[in-house]
Amino acid sequence: MLHQIDEISGIGLHLDLVLRKVQDAYLRKFKELGVELTIEQWVILYRIYQLGEDVSQSDIVKSNFRNRATTSRVIGGLERKAWITKTRFEGDLKRFKLELTPIGQDIIAKVEPYAHVLRKQAIKALDNDEFETFLRVLDKIGDNYENF
Repeated sequence: MLHQIDEISGIGLHLDLVLRKVQDAYLRKFKELGVELTIEQWVILYRIYQLGEDVSQSDIVKSNFRNRATTSRVIGGLERKAWITKTRFEGDLKRFKLELTPIGQDIIAKVEPYAHVLRKQAIKALDNDEFETFLRVLDKIGDNYENF
């Protein structure tokens, strides 16, 4: 199978096709729930929820594997939708504090149960050994590009 990588236009194409299927499933669910939400917005909104009340914008950048500009753009969109607030930390004018608004909390409550179902869908036919192997393989592929 490894000798077929060039025949299938590389591993990136295959990973991208699978990722698109996952993203499409999430977007269909968001639409079904009547929530205007992108994948990027969900990832950052949910990360703010996970990290709690003292989360900063720089915390989101560090924990989300997205660059500062993309994160800032998505946060601005969440703020315009009134799903989060962005204020300065008291006594620290360099950092922005991010908090869910009641509307943002409602979005989390509405979407989170379905996000869990979608995550379980991804691994429904895998046993623990297969899933652990999958994660190890992804890590190895990532490591191969670390210092390239």
